[in-house]
Amino acid sequence: MNAEPIAYIGLGANLANAGAGPAQTLAHAIDAIGRLPRTRVDAASVLYLSDPVDAEGPVYFNQVVRLATGLPALTLLDRLQSIEREFGRERPHHNAPRTLDLDLLLFDEQIIVTSRLTVPHPRLHERLFVLLPLADLDPGLIIPGRGRLSEHLRTVQAHQAQRCVPAA
Repeated sequence: MNAEPIAYIGLGANLANAGAGPAQTLAHAIDAIGRLPRTRVDAASVLYLSDPVDAEGPVYFNQVVRLATGLPALTLLDRLQSIEREFGRERPHHNAPRTLDLDLLLFDEQIIVTSRLTVPHPRLHERLFVLLPLADLDPGLIIPGRGRLSEHLRTVQAHQAQRCVPAA
């Protein structure tokens, strides 16, 4: 019997939603992800605060969860986008502030390139707010087609002035 694929999902929010702040929204979103069919959340990183990248708006709360899922990657993407909509996600323009952002970062050891989905996420290796929580969950992670997570983390920390700190 094959093991279920392991997926890593990046979560982010910088706007309140229905009276819940971004940190509460991420906690509720993790619960919603855990209720997806044939899906089990195995672990969640700590929360991080980061400044918006290539955008304006309030500080972001970021987190990564690891899950085991029997869903195909595109079905998982559809379900994640449905959860975003349930949490009031709107897409008025590129990099707009958001109530909830769910990104399929990695899906097992697969490299997927379609018109709707690219895995590994195309900017994963450039974003400290993704690399730090991924390292919380799996510091020895190999990013398919990109190499060791630890190498990308060192490079980004050394060459970019991104602010990403654990939430208090």
